[in-house]
Order: sequence, then structure tokens, then C-alpha cells
Amino acid sequence: MDDALWSTVSRERLSLADTLDALTPEQWATPSLCSEWSVQDVAAHLAMTPTAPTLGQIVVGILHSRGDLWAFGRDIAREYAQRPTDQIITELRRTADSRHLPPLTNPDNALLDIIVHGQDIARPLGIERMIPTSAGLAAFARAWSMGWPFHAQRRLRGIRLSATDAKLSASDANFAVGSGELIEGRLGDLLLLVTGRTEAALPHLSGPGISLLTPPSISTE
Repeated sequence: MDDALWSTVSRERLSLADTLDALTPEQWATPSLCSEWSVQDVAAHLAMTPTAPTLGQIVVGILHSRGDLWAFGRDIAREYAQRPTDQIITELRRTADSRHLPPLTNPDNALLDIIVHGQDIARPLGIERMIPTSAGLAAFARAWSMGWPFHAQRRLRGIRLSATDAKLSASDANFAVGSGELIEGRLGDLLLLVTGRTEAALPHLSGPGISLLTPPSISTE
């Protein structure tokens, strides 16, 4: 299972590098869907993941940011993003096959990271970035099961999410989670919703459950 997962991560990293190759300086500076990060900041975050700080460096960094893990991650990505954009792309390609993980994370998080952050970059630029169904389902399952930082099951209590473009492998039924008022849409848009990108997802979703949505209270990352 891990081999298939890591192969997907590698393909997504290389595909994203190809997308970044075509961006203009103005596009690199565009705000991403990820709070307080530009497209360049998000790309830098993904490029630096295989060479992320050690646990000791993370502890020191969190102390400096007064316990705010999001602020620590934001700041080190911005620092890395000071590199020329071609260096960021080169590093993303060079480490595409790397299975190194930052402390306190796992391969499922690596897949979720590249899938969601790929959308964080592409959506504001009007670029259609396809999500492979199997990878999208795995990323969704990880995001749905997590507490911090998304708390998806708590935020979306009383709502049933149904993907109109993803079928369950054992039947013809649409992939669905939760219970209550229905919200349906493409798997990629539901993934944005469960990871707190509500504003970006909302125009592409439908169903009576939309009236129950409230703006996310988290910093998306």
C-alpha cells in the first residue's frame, strides 16, 4: 500500500512542478487558498517537505512562535520561498521520489498535503488540476478522520457529503460520508470543504446542507 501511495505522491509532485514551470511572476505572487500564503509560499512548503526541520528545530521554532504551530509552519515556508522560483521547481522535482517525512507525520499526510496544496495553488489561478479518484478518496479519508487542524466531522455535523464523480468500488453508489442534510459535488470540491476551504468550495456544491455551513474558524494549511 505504501508503495502505491508514494508513487502517487511522486507523480503529483512532478505534475505540480510542470504546472509551476508555466507561471508568470504575477501568478507566483497570487494569494493561494491557504491562509496567509502566496502561491510561491505553498510551492516552497511542498518543495521543502522532504528536507523539513528536525524535531529539535521544530520545538525551538514553536517556542519562538509562542506555541503557534501554524505560525511556525507559515514562517519557515515563507523563508524557504525567498529562493528563486526556478530553484523551488528544481527542488520539487529532485525530491519527488523522496519518502522522507517531517517528524510527527505519516505517508497519508504526505498524500493529503500534495493533493490539497495542489488545489490551493491551481484554483486561484483558474487552472484545472485533476485529482486522481483513488488519491482523492485516500486524501479525503485522511482529512475526514483528523481532529486538528480541520475538525471536519465536528464542523460538518448534521451534514451528509456525497461525491457526484466518485463511486464506491463495491457498488454504483456515490461515495458519501456523514449523515443529515445533503451536500453534493465533485470529490475535489468536497475535499476543499472538509479541509476548511469553504469559500472556494461553496460555488461548486449544492444541496440543502449548504444552509448549515458556517465560515471556517481555522487557518487552512
